[in-house]
Amino acid sequence: MQPTIAKLLAVLAVAVTPALADTVHGLVVYSRHGDRTSKFYKGYHLTNLGAVQVQASGSYYRDRYIKTGAERQILGISPDQYKESQLWASAPDQTILLQTGSNFFEGLYPPLTTLDPNLAAEKLNNGSSAIAPLNGYQYIHIQGEAPEEPDTIWIKGDEQCPAYTTASATFKQSNEFRATFDASSNFYKQFVDQLKNIMPAENVTYAHAFEIFDLLNVANIHNASVTVPSDKLDQLRWYADSSEFAQNYNATIPDRAIGGQTLMGGFLRQLQQSVDSKGAQKMSVFVGSYDTFLSFFGLANLTDASPNFKGLPDYASSLAFELFTEMNMTSFPSNTDDLRVRFLFKNGTSPALTAFPIFDRKDDSMPWNDFRTEFQARAIRTAADWCGRCKSTVGWCSQKGIAPESKNSSTSSTTNPTTDSKKSKLTLAQAGVIGAMTTLGVVALVGAILFFARRGKKTGAVPAHSKRAGSDSESAGSVGKA
Repeated sequence: MQPTIAKLLAVLAVAVTPALADTVHGLVVYSRHGDRTSKFYKGYHLTNLGAVQVQASGSYYRDRYIKTGAERQILGISPDQYKESQLWASAPDQTILLQTGSNFFEGLYPPLTTLDPNLAAEKLNNGSSAIAPLNGYQYIHIQGEAPEEPDTIWIKGDEQCPAYTTASATFKQSNEFRATFDASSNFYKQFVDQLKNIMPAENVTYAHAFEIFDLLNVANIHNASVTVPSDKLDQLRWYADSSEFAQNYNATIPDRAIGGQTLMGGFLRQLQQSVDSKGAQKMSVFVGSYDTFLSFFGLANLTDASPNFKGLPDYASSLAFELFTEMNMTSFPSNTDDLRVRFLFKNGTSPALTAFPIFDRKDDSMPWNDFRTEFQARAIRTAADWCGRCKSTVGWCSQKGIAPESKNSSTSSTTNPTTDSKKSKLTLAQAGVIGAMTTLGVVALVGAILFFARRGKKTGAVPAHSKRAGSDSESAGSVGKA
């Protein structure tokens, strides 16, 4: 991150610090998974470090919104004991994302014996008591959305969607892609030897920017025999940033952003549920992938707040929407005109959520009714609309009158939306990594802290859209710009 941008963000963060007099009535969170093995290989999974990162994120949200005395405790939320009626959660039916949800909730609602032993003990008629396994472990209900179910579109709206696939693929036919491909050719050649056991030399190009960055980034974290200089890794990240952002958002090619549009539909549905229930539904959590983050960043005009929003969000990043009133209250407001919505983002293991204005507004929050209008204008809000936009042949799209409601049956019908140091060679086994090779525990947590402290700029308030080096910076054109 360039110093001028860092200074701007520091000023912005101070300017949008939430007022202490606010009362939070509802919260929607979207989280990325933590550190994992490389996506290049089948069966990729969270590492121990990744699980620690996501649990730490859940603990942060607990400290901010849940526990007694929390800085912005959600009005009426149970501070220690999970209540299903207050918390809704959804993740794709994929191991890495379901585990991410579980790890997040382990931080949000830890085992009860660590919070309140009296709550943990269930009294029996014979005078004894029973405590749930694992010291009163709290089992949070996460709705696993299978690919063949309509509700999967709210977090994975770009999958099984031919219109998205076609629109995204056009990036590699564009002038922007060709300019960057040509300008980066010499840069990528230096990695051919390192990757020769994994991919053919002709694939070590900008056309595979994310795969190459992912392989080397994962190896750099976990494989002691592989060292990628930080400036080279930053360069690889920049190319991955530009390629992935461009494939998931372009203002003139709306179908590239279908994943973000359905995610916005999911956000709107859950916030509307908090309003319709008069705050009975306190919190909603979605778990998903980086591509949907990028799509949403573009749709919300966050790249105008900082160009770094064109960058990949770090592992365990999260964004949140607060539904709140600008006054101390003891109950849900009788007039919804009093409600406002604030957007916040936490990049990876950065210390705290930071509020940012969306839709090119000056303020960091907006009236609920304005927020709803803005989202309705951009979001895909019904499964039928998704089927039409995507031209999808998925089985449930052919059902007559398809517009299934969410599994949350009380959703409002008005907004019902129903995702160059010494070179080392990588072998397939080395790059596939390695969660199993490292015993982390407490040592991993300390290592994670040191690791991210060293990375510095990549765990700031926004994703670090790395600066290109040398001649590449001067000749590659404006990749990723709408």
